[in-house]
Amino acid sequence: MRVVVTGGSGFLGSHTIAALLRRGHEVRVFARSPDRVASSLDPLGVHVTDIATGDVTDRPSVETALSGCDALVHAASVYSLDPRDAEEIAATNSTGTRTVLDAAHRAGLDPIVYVSSYVAFLPASGTLTADSQIGSAEEPYARSKAQGEAIAREAQAGGAPVTIVSPTSVWGPHDPYCGESCRLLGVLLRNRSPFVITGSLPIVDVRDVAAGLAAAIEAGKGPRRYLLGGHDTTWRELFGSLRRLTGRSLPGLPTPRPVALATGRTLDVIQRIVPGRAPFGHDAIAIATQRITTDDSRARAELGVEPLPLEQTLTDTIRWMVDAGRIPAKAAGILV
Repeated sequence: MRVVVTGGSGFLGSHTIAALLRRGHEVRVFARSPDRVASSLDPLGVHVTDIATGDVTDRPSVETALSGCDALVHAASVYSLDPRDAEEIAATNSTGTRTVLDAAHRAGLDPIVYVSSYVAFLPASGTLTADSQIGSAEEPYARSKAQGEAIAREAQAGGAPVTIVSPTSVWGPHDPYCGESCRLLGVLLRNRSPFVITGSLPIVDVRDVAAGLAAAIEAGKGPRRYLLGGHDTTWRELFGSLRRLTGRSLPGLPTPRPVALATGRTLDVIQRIVPGRAPFGHDAIAIATQRITTDDSRARAELGVEPLPLEQTLTDTIRWMVDAGRIPAKAAGILV
């Protein structure tokens, strides 16, 4: 099938393109900056010449990109936990999603795969599934993904062949922009946020998500929903894994959630005045300290996704970060 991938120059988009090509599909990349496509795909050993330029909020460019294609993976998203990006987050993740899904349905594409996120179900407690109730988070990113999830479910209810795939926190090597997960790992390895917070951070490997998205490219299946949970990880467990892998002490101070949230709010105020990014902010703490577990049995059974070991994800990511100059070699300890 000829599959158009939005956000193809991004972290998940580039890995998804590689997974689609391995399955024998043809790929058209839809990106705002076509010059960045090659630099994102080259480290993965793949190459795409069919590139459409445009923005997901611009209906004419979306319609042009969809022309002649059979299926869609809508992976374009602004993944930022910086409250200063709220306007761009809402425009891309909510308005853009409606524009793309509506155009794909009118064009007769099947399937229409939408990349949601587990944060669309937050705040929450207990076990999350692909059918969990949409959340009511106040944080700009989580709110935008909840709105996107609602748009996708509305399209499903209207008969569109939309498949919703909701990954948890996506980690892994070869992140062209060193996004939020890459930043967080760098902060932890540099001891810039030595706080062990109550709550869980479910982590899934980007290669597993890409494989799941590629496996979802099947016509005639109708509306479907999947959660790609990966590994339900507490902050204590994450610190423990990083200590074992790097051989470093990485001290962590047990910190109550309310204290961490208050600290995050203070840092948000400071970073509105001072250039650059704080090690963490309120939004990151609010998302990453929920008391949740995940049930991804449906994705494992129907898409064949078996998560890579968490320590393999961490090892591959840390070694890549050193090679890419994202962290100094000493931060990786015995891994290098």
